[in-house]
Parts: sequence; C-alpha cells; structure tokens
Amino acid sequence: MVRLVALDLDGTLLDSRGHVSERNRRAISEARARGCEVALVTGRRFRDARPVALELGLDIPLVAHNGALTKHARTLETVAAVLLPLDAARETLRVARAHGADALVSDDAEGAGVLVYDHIDEDDRPVAEYIAWSRRIHGAEAERAVVQVASLEEYLDHAPVHITFSGTQGKTERLAEAFARHLGASVKLMTTIYPRINFGLIDVIHPEVSKGTGLAAVARELNVPREEVMAVGDNHNDREMLEYAATRVVVANAEPALFELEGVRVVASHDESGVAEAIENFVLAEETVRS
Repeated sequence: MVRLVALDLDGTLLDSRGHVSERNRRAISEARARGCEVALVTGRRFRDARPVALELGLDIPLVAHNGALTKHARTLETVAAVLLPLDAARETLRVARAHGADALVSDDAEGAGVLVYDHIDEDDRPVAEYIAWSRRIHGAEAERAVVQVASLEEYLDHAPVHITFSGTQGKTERLAEAFARHLGASVKLMTTIYPRINFGLIDVIHPEVSKGTGLAAVARELNVPREEVMAVGDNHNDREMLEYAATRVVVANAEPALFELEGVRVVASHDESGVAEAIENFVLAEETVRS
C-alpha cells in the first residue's frame, strides 16, 4: 500500500515545456482524494518550486534544494533546514573563482528564499538565462526573489542554504571535478547533467543531506513508514530518494544509471505523463483491488 508519493519536478512531473499535464493533475488529485499524500522533492530552490505546489494544492512539506530545506509551501513553516557550513561555502566560492565560474547563492531559509549573485560573465549564457528565468517566474516579487550584491565574499558572513553553478555540460563536469579535488567530504556535490540540451547544474550542499533525507523528514512528519512510500524521478540527484522509497519508479527519459537500481519500475517519459502512469499503476490500481 502506498500512502506517500514523492515526485521530482524537472524531467519527471513537469514536461519539456515546464508544465504539469492534465493527466498528471487528475492522477494526483484522485490519489489525494483516496487518502494518499503527494510531496514534491526537488533540486529547485524552495521559492522556485513553491508555485507548483500551490498550483496543485499540495499542503504537505515541500522538499527543496536537494533536501537541504523542507518547508510548507503555504505557511512557509520550516520542517528541516540543514545549511551549508560557512567555511565550506567560502571555500566553494574560492575554488569557483579560480576556475572562472559564477556562483548563485541560495539564502533565506526562514522565508520564501532569495537568490544572490554578484557577477555574470557576458559569455556565461546559462547563468544569465537561469537568473532571467528566476526573475520571470516570480513576477512582482522578482526584486525580492533575485538580488545582486557587490561582492559574494562580503555577503557570505553566514551559512547559506546552498550554492549553485550552471553552464554547458563540459564546463559543469570540469568544475565538478575541481570541487571534488579541493572540497572533498566537506560538501556534497549534486551534479545534474542534461545532455540533450548541453546543460549542467552543480548544487553544493551540506554533506549529510540529499533528497532521501528530505523525503525521510516528510515521512516522519506524516508518520508514514518507508514501506508505504513511492518515489518517482529521472536524474542522478534522485538516487537517494529512490533508494529510500519501497516503490521505486523512474520515467523513460531518466538517466541510464537509474534503470539499474534494485526493484526499479519504468513508466512513460515526462512528456507522456509518466507520473500519472505510476500513480495509476501503483496507487490507484492497488486501491481498486483493495476495495
């Protein structure tokens, strides 16, 4: 029996245009009507994921920042926050500067969240596009959601939620290698590569957090044992979440390594409402049999 469904956003619940399909909406709504909880578990910043949770009417904790921050979307109540230690954050920034990478700092764990940066190289199109997208989705709140400061070195006098870097696939992979060499076990690197669009993201977070720890925090709050949890994902940063769940599902467009997880089930792609297929097969069909 599945009582909690954990859904990744980009590449899983959201299609290639960043939308939730009508079939996915119906499946989520029907699952909730039958008493199954649905949680979003994402690498996105809380503020960037919150609109999706509110749109779907999900009122249980939202796991954001790859597990570093878990909050209620409606009330902003914080369930769990494991911040990146200040020393590690400063060293991350130092290594990034040495490799010509521009940092995006996620901050404000107690509020809705803010993205802070100080410089964007004119040739760094992915970072510029990410900032523009962040401003665009927040509309009237853009000035509070995305802030430029004179110097991140001066700004970082406290532990942030996490630090992000983005760029082409090759640049992302090289930077991830540099971080691994210089930072070691002081941080956790969540590297997400999208080969189809030649784009990559690196989230630098506290070494002890992951989507799996975030999902575990939600399950504890809801008093749901892991045997009754289903997770659906598509990328490397979903591995710990999938390993935590008893029912492990990946969409057809997932990274090949995820297909090798023990007990994994494969459903249609994110553009073919794979999330709905998972809910229909492993939640709604089960309820029908039980009734």
